[in-house]
Amino acid sequence: MALEIEGKIIRKLGVQSGTSARGEWSKQEFVVEYQEGNFPTQVCFNVWGPDKVKDLEKYQIGDKVKVSFNISSREYNNRWYTDLRAWKIETEAPAPESYTTGFAPTGVEGSGNTYTPNPAEAASTGHGFVGESSNDQAEDDLPF
Repeated sequence: MALEIEGKIIRKLGVQSGTSARGEWSKQEFVVEYQEGNFPTQVCFNVWGPDKVKDLEKYQIGDKVKVSFNISSREYNNRWYTDLRAWKIETEAPAPESYTTGFAPTGVEGSGNTYTPNPAEAASTGHGFVGESSNDQAEDDLPF
């Protein structure tokens, strides 16, 4: 079963390494805080293998991340141990800014585009609408 959590890294524990019957191993644990309801919740993940430990180095405390992980449990001497093993960590995408069309009211600097609100003003500034020239502008017959 693969799950995902988005949160902020609040702690990175030291790298643990050793040698087993299968060869050398290394692992590192890190703690992510995420919002669940009204209260923040903390969860400890681990990564196994030198390549995953090296990948974790690029993330710093305070980074917002999305962690994909698996849950596994095992028994040892009548006690159960559960691991949350992270298999993918990626930077959380920033929240999209408000939707903009690229147009801003006249006088707003830095937008690159300006919008002129009425045809009479467009004619006086020389910015006509598509298909209109300043000579074709008739008096507006709209009631507003």
